[in-house]
Amino acid sequence: MLRIYQNSYRRTAKRAVVYSTKVACCNHSTLCSITSHPRRPPHSQHASGSGNGRYGRHEEFLLAGNPARGWSIPPLSRGYGMLVVRILRGALKLRYLVLGGAIGGGVSLSKKYEDWKDGLPDMKWLQDAMPQGERWSQFSKNLLEVGAVVKNAIDIDPELKQLGEDKLSEWRSWFDSRLDDAIEAADYQGVQIVETKEDLASKTTVAALGITTDESRKKFEMMQNQVETLQTEIMNVQIKYQKELEKMEKENRDLRTQFLLLKTNKKTSAKKIKKSLIDMYSEVLDELTGYDTGYTMADHLPRVVVVGDQSSGKTSVLESIAKARIFPRGSGEMMTRAPVKVTLAEGPYHVAQFRDSEREYDLTKESDLAELRREVEFRMRASVRGGKTVSNEVISMTVKGPGLQRMVLVDLPGIISTMTVDMASDTKDSIHQMTKHYMSNPNAIILCIQDGSVDAERSNVTDLVMQCDPLGRRTIFVLTKVDLAEELADPERIRKILSGKLFPMKALGYYAVVTGRGRKDDSIEAIRQYEEDFFKNSKLFHRRGVIMPHQVTSRNLSMAVSDRFWKMVRETIEQQADAFKATRFNLETEWKNNFPRLRESGRDELFDKAKGEILDEVVTLSQISAKKWDDTLNTKLWEKLSNYVFENIYLPAAQSGSQNSFNTMVDIKLRQWAEQALPAKSVEAGWEALQQEFISLMDHSKKSQDHDGIFDQLKAAVVDEAIRRHSWEDKAIDMLRVIQLNTLEDRFVHDKAEWDQAVKFLETSVNAKLVQTEETLAQMFGPGQMRRLTHWQYLTQDQQKRRSVKNELDKILKNDAKHLPTLSYDELTTVRKNVQRENVDVDTDYIRQTWFPVYRKHFLHQALQRAKECRKAYYLYTQQGAECEISCSDVVLFWRIQQVIKITGNALRQQVINREARRLDKEIKAVLDEFSEDDDKKAHLLTGKRVLLAEELIKVRQIQEKLEEFINSLNQEK
Repeated sequence: MLRIYQNSYRRTAKRAVVYSTKVACCNHSTLCSITSHPRRPPHSQHASGSGNGRYGRHEEFLLAGNPARGWSIPPLSRGYGMLVVRILRGALKLRYLVLGGAIGGGVSLSKKYEDWKDGLPDMKWLQDAMPQGERWSQFSKNLLEVGAVVKNAIDIDPELKQLGEDKLSEWRSWFDSRLDDAIEAADYQGVQIVETKEDLASKTTVAALGITTDESRKKFEMMQNQVETLQTEIMNVQIKYQKELEKMEKENRDLRTQFLLLKTNKKTSAKKIKKSLIDMYSEVLDELTGYDTGYTMADHLPRVVVVGDQSSGKTSVLESIAKARIFPRGSGEMMTRAPVKVTLAEGPYHVAQFRDSEREYDLTKESDLAELRREVEFRMRASVRGGKTVSNEVISMTVKGPGLQRMVLVDLPGIISTMTVDMASDTKDSIHQMTKHYMSNPNAIILCIQDGSVDAERSNVTDLVMQCDPLGRRTIFVLTKVDLAEELADPERIRKILSGKLFPMKALGYYAVVTGRGRKDDSIEAIRQYEEDFFKNSKLFHRRGVIMPHQVTSRNLSMAVSDRFWKMVRETIEQQADAFKATRFNLETEWKNNFPRLRESGRDELFDKAKGEILDEVVTLSQISAKKWDDTLNTKLWEKLSNYVFENIYLPAAQSGSQNSFNTMVDIKLRQWAEQALPAKSVEAGWEALQQEFISLMDHSKKSQDHDGIFDQLKAAVVDEAIRRHSWEDKAIDMLRVIQLNTLEDRFVHDKAEWDQAVKFLETSVNAKLVQTEETLAQMFGPGQMRRLTHWQYLTQDQQKRRSVKNELDKILKNDAKHLPTLSYDELTTVRKNVQRENVDVDTDYIRQTWFPVYRKHFLHQALQRAKECRKAYYLYTQQGAECEISCSDVVLFWRIQQVIKITGNALRQQVINREARRLDKEIKAVLDEFSEDDDKKAHLLTGKRVLLAEELIKVRQIQEKLEEFINSLNQEK
């Protein structure tokens, strides 16, 4: 994020300087040549003599020939005079443009910086590392002063302009250094502040960060979490971007190949390019690793496992064998966080390539080497998830080059004896377990690396190697940093190490190498030359029997490891092929017995089939008829709106007791409703209707004969995720608000058919509310006498009390059928005293709770009666309007509500068909694309015995076929 703000600010500042220069040049192109350098004053090559200023002698000539100021004009021709006028006009334009550019540039830069500063997170703890605002303000102030000088003096002083450019250059260099330091600190330590030696001597790290209270510590920890979250998000985005880039590159190559074939009218040749033997073997290893992630099989194909203590020189030995510095380095920090499988092969060019990428890195170019190291580091950090320090995910790469020995090496994280605070708690055990897994392969060649510059007693790796290979039949011991050991250790001790007499472990061979002088910028050629010179001049050779010539240099080590590697490959490869052939036969037999009529399909094939079915359902969604959409939308709208209409509009207005007040309250409440809640509720109803129809289509497909239940979980997950992401367009709410307000303004029913529909709508709605009210009364008062006799049910004590109160409330309603919705104090007192005579003691709140459903039932019955009376009163309503003898205002209200629902449903239907269905289609396709790249998601959603058995069978077939292909090539090479 900081780099984005930095680049944006740089571009703005650069435009301000370059713009002023270009404007000055474009209006004087007839007088002078232009320089493109943004910091050089324009037309400087014309300034000659003293006082020539910015425009030199041409400027003096123009000023001398200006008649507007009363100066004398030499006799010139008419054409030449017109030329002078044009030049003078251009010069005046120039000054105004330069003035506007300078002032506008300064203001723009100042505003740009303020916006950038406001968008940054709160980083008060970086006050020691970040500057105060004076330097920024001074820079903007200088630019504004430049504009003021231009406005007053018209000419821009070159010295002042150069001063502003120098300020800009100084600011750029300062910001670059500060930003790089901050980014580097955030990448590796989260937060870190560089302090001076005096500060470090006087303050602790906690005090330097300003953490002196619990609240400050909490803020600091919160900021650390935010930084880690941001790093994770950036890493995920980078991974996704890289995958898309590689996918586009592959498609581009395919299209280019097809174009060339079409252009030359050549047919695609079916002949395959022959792979090298080591590449075929590496592919077999990759397939085997993916099939057997736990390394629990009895037999494994050979590979060279590089093990050693941390910082013992493992990676340097591997790089020396590969003849390229392909791994990142860190001073004292764990860099190898995941297994790195390197396939070495001989080839005409020295290149490297990742298994899952098409890009080749030229190892003869330092720029490609730097990019390769960054990519390796990025993949390692991406493989570490959930707060872990090391990962089991294998990073596979191939290195080809002249003179390379063919073999497969696996570099593992170095074994540690002590963990630091920034490591996960299980780091030490994870490294030990990972190392044992790889070394426990009975066909693995163990390349045991021992640091010669440290005491042998401090080694941790030798014990592990001795446990996995006690007889030393597949172990090769390598002593690194012999140049340092020569100065520190006794030659006799080195002789014992290289003769296998110091360590209790045994090995096939013992080698001594020198992998560098501790310089990061040394090339492999320089390191090898240093190694050869060291062993030629070493004191160890002067003592007879200390080191044998065949035991030194990385070249001899590489040839010895390669010879042992291929010998073990030839001994074990056919056994491995036979084991997989038997496994394949057993799996195929099991499949035929369990799924005789089905073809074995892996997860990828099943996912593609499910994807096609889901997309077919999306297409079917667009074929739903308009009538069905209208019915679904109207039903869903009334479900969403009915409760509000009754509780907040109809009942309060109808229970007011006056027809005039009813209409007034209805108009006010309807307008408030349409301006606030109604549009949002309508959009919510439309979205639920769209969701309901789509799910209904998915459920309908389950009833077909071709339905495969194995897709149900995947389809449900895709639909749920797409629905969760999808949201209705925001502008739909504003559009609906206008439509609904205009519809509610109409207060007159236009014809008898609409009147009858409104009456029916009122009766249906009131009956639905009446059913709900009766259910509430049934729970409150208990079952009736007949149900108690037939079902052996009894009244509770509370229900008996409620019945006593209800009897008194019924008397009130019987005496006053038009009673108001509330009870007066006298009525409450009368009811309470009457029930006390029956030995029932209740308070006023209890009476009010009982009164509410009783009165609602009474009111709803009256509403139904009015609806029946109004059914035939339409013509009386059209003649008398609001003065109609029969009160039919509630019919008009429900007619207005009905019209709003119709208009809203129609608008929502158009939005669904024209916009929302297509947008949902895009969301579903996006979810399907994401799921297709997530193997864990597919494994979770496509599961069961059928899938697991098919996946295992397909994998075993691939491995067995690759093994046979490799064996054939290996036999041909013999």
